[in-house]
Amino acid sequence: MRRLLLAGLIALAVLPVAAQNPPRTQTLDLETIMANPDWMGHPVENPYWSVDGRSLYYQLKRDGSSVRDLYHVDPATGDNTRLDAAATARAEGPAVYDHAHRQAAYLFHGDVFLVDLTTGRHAQITRSPQPEAALRFSPDGRSLQFRQGNQWYIYDIASGVTAPAALLKSTDDPQDKQPDALGRQQLELFKVLREDKADKDALHANEQELAAADPTRAPQPFYLGDKQQVVDTELSPDNRWMLVVMQPAHHDDGKAPPVIHYVTDTGYTESEDARTYVGRNDPAPQSVVLLDLSAHTSYALSTDDLPGIKDDPLKAIRAKTVAALEKAGKDDEAKALKAPDIRPVTLYTMDSGTAGIVWTDDGRNAAIEFLSADNKDRWIATVDFAHHALVSQHRLHNDAWINWGFNDFGWLKDNHTLWYLSEESGYSQLYVKPVNGVAKALTTGKFEVSQPQLSDDGKWFYVRTNKVAPYSYDAYRVPATGGELTRITQYGGLEQFVLSPDDKQLAVLHSAAYVLPQLAVLDAQGGTPRELTHTMKAAFTAHAWIEPKIVQVPSSHGAGVIYAKYYGPANETDASSSRPAVLFVHGAGYLQDVTTSATYYQHEQLFNNLLVQEGYVVLDMDYRASAGYGSAWRTAIYRQMGHPELEDLLDGKAWLVKNHGVDPHRVGIYGGSYGGFMTEMALLRAPGEFAAGAAQRPPADWVTYNDQYTADILNDPQLDPEAYTISSPITYAQNLRDPLLINHGLIDNNVMASDSIRLYQRFIELHKKNFWLSLYPMERHEFEHADSWYDEYRRINELFETWVKPGTSQQ
Repeated sequence: MRRLLLAGLIALAVLPVAAQNPPRTQTLDLETIMANPDWMGHPVENPYWSVDGRSLYYQLKRDGSSVRDLYHVDPATGDNTRLDAAATARAEGPAVYDHAHRQAAYLFHGDVFLVDLTTGRHAQITRSPQPEAALRFSPDGRSLQFRQGNQWYIYDIASGVTAPAALLKSTDDPQDKQPDALGRQQLELFKVLREDKADKDALHANEQELAAADPTRAPQPFYLGDKQQVVDTELSPDNRWMLVVMQPAHHDDGKAPPVIHYVTDTGYTESEDARTYVGRNDPAPQSVVLLDLSAHTSYALSTDDLPGIKDDPLKAIRAKTVAALEKAGKDDEAKALKAPDIRPVTLYTMDSGTAGIVWTDDGRNAAIEFLSADNKDRWIATVDFAHHALVSQHRLHNDAWINWGFNDFGWLKDNHTLWYLSEESGYSQLYVKPVNGVAKALTTGKFEVSQPQLSDDGKWFYVRTNKVAPYSYDAYRVPATGGELTRITQYGGLEQFVLSPDDKQLAVLHSAAYVLPQLAVLDAQGGTPRELTHTMKAAFTAHAWIEPKIVQVPSSHGAGVIYAKYYGPANETDASSSRPAVLFVHGAGYLQDVTTSATYYQHEQLFNNLLVQEGYVVLDMDYRASAGYGSAWRTAIYRQMGHPELEDLLDGKAWLVKNHGVDPHRVGIYGGSYGGFMTEMALLRAPGEFAAGAAQRPPADWVTYNDQYTADILNDPQLDPEAYTISSPITYAQNLRDPLLINHGLIDNNVMASDSIRLYQRFIELHKKNFWLSLYPMERHEFEHADSWYDEYRRINELFETWVKPGTSQQ
């Protein structure tokens, strides 16, 4: 058997935490906490099991570089090894197995490898410049499928021959081209032309006959027409069928705004195109074609009969806007807003980046997940191969928008029962449904279920849930036939898990407030885990970091409670003193920061520690729209971004005043991206409530953001202009009275710097005071350079020291 050789490997010592930690220190400074995050340590990334299931691989970022090194760990001994280049060349990738578990295959450096599990022999199948993907064995184990882009290949294991599964051409079939009137006249006039045509037709017919009778030949092409382009393809495991996702070939993607680079390695100013603004052009509608590879025939799969597809969920809004346009004499604009008779659809995009199509293991059933273009509906449909039609299995409707997550789906091992996640109860739960049967919930409750993974034997689902509390995540399992949801891990900070090939062990990544994701392994039925890594740096763990307290802030607007993280002094005895406070607002809108896991906002968490050291208390809230609390919490901002969230932030401020002795006139606010947007909304919609605010990379006008995110929440700006008006900070620019600092990366291609520059110009024209704009020439949306991080937070710190701490706000 090919074995992982130890020669040339570099050992990584895994020491107990106490042995690595010098005495804990307390004093912080801005230079240290805004340094390159390498000083903190690195998260363990992308764990997977070896082919034999006896060991694990994972990746770790290299200090001072974006390079990820590959590591190997033995779960039995805990021995970790960093693989050098020679050892990496002998490593394996995540494996797939045939039904009998006699063979395995894996991808490594983009190529395909095959393993005979009875002999241990490894064979390289491809060595190509283009990466392969989507490895899968045929049901009988005789062939192996993989793809390059949209081209599928079948490797016959016995013969060693690799052949394309199908040849797709985005042109019309030349044989279908009929002569026009002039051509017909030519054929009538000239015998030689008639003979040439007859000969070509005979050659083509002969080629078709030979190809049909000879499996050793390459397949004949499918001509898909020049009006459509191929977006994705999915081959059935039995090599019989292919589903092809199409969209218009010449769809207008709209004008893309440029991003200007002023500091370049050439010395010349350069530009690049960013994404199109929302409403400038809708995403291209998609369709699916079924190819019968055996009979060499094709069939369009119509979505016209999906339930509710002919409804107009925006009917009331559409009527109001159309009436206003017609009243204003804008008849052409009104006509453009006419509802389609049948709503266009796109296919859900899987985590792999491919279309939402899943085949059963035997290749006899396929399920497709569609989204309406307005994102109010999600359908899961199966394919009726006998009648070349779609059969709806499940429809999920939301008056606001379908969640971007919780759309996982697949098949049980019986090859005729679907499983899927759905928010239909108000929370993401796991369901199963036989193709010809009734859906059944495997999980129920006011918690979120994600990351469903079916065991290889098909008996269990393993999932990640926050059943214990919204902020606490662990791995659970539930029988695939229904039964009790059982807790497997006890971390409260579970990030992800990977089931071993024999279903006996679970490799897990877990984290905590100041511990980046670490790898452990435990029995798949639960038990005491074995910790396998400790990648935090001694200089970081030496600090006595403030453990954030998870608190419940009562809502004054009927929202129940708002979960938040509170940062305050360790010995907080006098809550009656008048303190300054800061609200940190997380980004993304739909993101959860109030958890017992590691935060995405490492720099901000350390800055919150510094603020406490300087005499502030800090509150970090999961305002409405945050993840982890169900669909009603998420969609509360529909058509009114910045309004429910501001109510929650003001409730947070009131809670600090009541419970922690905070001076209501000495509260600052800061955040990035969506948090920057909320900072601007807080100052502009509630002037006088905050002493000062710092907004990083904030969207100031939603009409200039992208389509996928914004149109889901606010609809198209042409259709629903009111939603954009009330949701954009620039609308309220005249209300500025409190100091506002805006920091923005100049080459941000997500939220363009023009958002902040346009708002800045509005302040100039309105003769406002105490507003500042700092632009960072080398930064995109996510800042990457320590100097920029330091400068950004130096300015924020000085803003708070000037306007919040001494109580000099303009009240």
